Amino acid sequence: MSRNQTLLILGAGCLVIFCSVVGLVIGVTYIIPELLAPNTDVVSVGSTPRPDADANSMGDPDAPIRMVEFGDFQCPFCERFHVETETLLVAEYIATGKLHFTYRSAGNWVSEFSGSGNTESQDAAEAAYCAADQNKFWEMHDALFLNNRDVENQGAFSAGNLLDIAQSIGLNRTEFQNCFDSEKYAKRVQQDFDDALSLGIQGTPTFIITYELNGETQAAFIEGAQPYAVFQQTLDEILATISQ
Repeated sequence: MSRNQTLLILGAGCLVIFCSVVGLVIGVTYIIPELLAPNTDVVSVGSTPRPDADANSMGDPDAPIRMVEFGDFQCPFCERFHVETETLLVAEYIATGKLHFTYRSAGNWVSEFSGSGNTESQDAAEAAYCAADQNKFWEMHDALFLNNRDVENQGAFSAGNLLDIAQSIGLNRTEFQNCFDSEKYAKRVQQDFDDALSLGIQGTPTFIITYELNGETQAAFIEGAQPYAVFQQTLDEILATISQ
């Protein structure tokens, strides 16, 4: 790829489009609320080990490829990526030192555009960052996806439920509650959302992949819960390119 070009993969297929790094990501991954009320019982989770975990990142910081996921803990497509693809990426690329991965929140996609004012997505993201204070970001990440009840803005991530989820993964309840109640990470979560918008991201999950080629930073975008094969092809092509 030439200087400052971007690879964009979007939708359900494997369409490849070349555009500028600052180009707008087109297409929207819509998140549609369901009508079923959530079951408020917390489900315990056995978290998947993450190599070289550091807060909301994992993998070798000096890996040749870096990937940032902009996600939403209420997004069913984000959950699909977590369940079907993330573990494979960990085994093949992250644990082997090829890929460094970071999760960032895209805030309140549903309420931001519907004007509902519901903050469950933002609250869940703040809870995950509070868990990172006790070195359990990824445990909270997994527990949030397991307990979102496949329903949006219906109370699954109420303050009480988030506190119960935190306790279920072994967090100090008082420390977590102090962090969450103080809105310690509210600005950080808002910054995640603002950064997503500034990059032209219009839905979750969206993945931004960066790497260096001939002294220049190149970027690739993958939009949506694509099959693992799409991630594999993209990463293998990048690895082949930078090894030349």
